[in-house]
Amino acid sequence: MRLLGIDYGSKKVGLALSDERGVMAFPHSVLPNDEKLLLAIESLVQKEGVGKIVIGHSVNKEGNPNKIQQAIEACILDLTLSLGIPIELERELYTTQEAMRIQGKTMMTDASAAALILNSFIQRQK
Repeated sequence: MRLLGIDYGSKKVGLALSDERGVMAFPHSVLPNDEKLLLAIESLVQKEGVGKIVIGHSVNKEGNPNKIQQAIEACILDLTLSLGIPIELERELYTTQEAMRIQGKTMMTDASAAALILNSFIQRQK
């Protein structure tokens, strides 16, 4: 089953897709967090045959939700209502910084962070 990983940010949202078997994640794209975001995600899910979405659970060092988590919860609700596929949270902390450490800061940094989140989820499932 193909998976979609999301690194949700207040300005940009990174997306990553797994291979068809759901064993490895790859950066896909970075979208602006605007009024077109949900439609773009819905379109990608349908086009790529995504069976599950994994969204980064934004927490601080103590494990408490960050201020962006409320917006993430609203996004999850909207996607659940429109797509009807499972959506899981994967704890993430400093994934954008980790992506920059690996590849440097590029236009695809947030997509790479989404791939790190999705790969973390995939590894936990093994």
